Amino acid sequence: MLKAIVQEQLLGCGIACMACVAGISYAKAVKMVPFKYVSTIGCLCKDIVNALKKLGLEYDYKKVTSKTKSYLKKEGTIVFIKRSTKYLRGHYLVKTNKGWMNPWINYPDITPAKAGFINKLPGKAQWVIFKK
Repeated sequence: MLKAIVQEQLLGCGIACMACVAGISYAKAVKMVPFKYVSTIGCLCKDIVNALKKLGLEYDYKKVTSKTKSYLKKEGTIVFIKRSTKYLRGHYLVKTNKGWMNPWINYPDITPAKAGFINKLPGKAQWVIFKK
């Protein structure tokens, strides 16, 4: 069962989602991606896929289309939702058997950030990172 991992940095949602599917701590996951992304733009899908590969997990990513939409129903899938007025840089979430794991469920409250599960994506899915 996948458990909720809180993002510990402003742009750390991708790292928290990677930690969730890999079953590792946020601290270990953050060491798996180039620091420049963590501190400036957040993780890119390719960085998450490469980090998961280093951990022995085979994932790939694609733009969400009618052909790839089925991945959104599979546990362990990471999705990037499109930028919006709420999520100015977009946001990553993970599909679990409890719903979507949101690494910052109480956003924009920052004291402290909390992770949890929601039933519905809080935005339009743009990219999907899925198990091969």
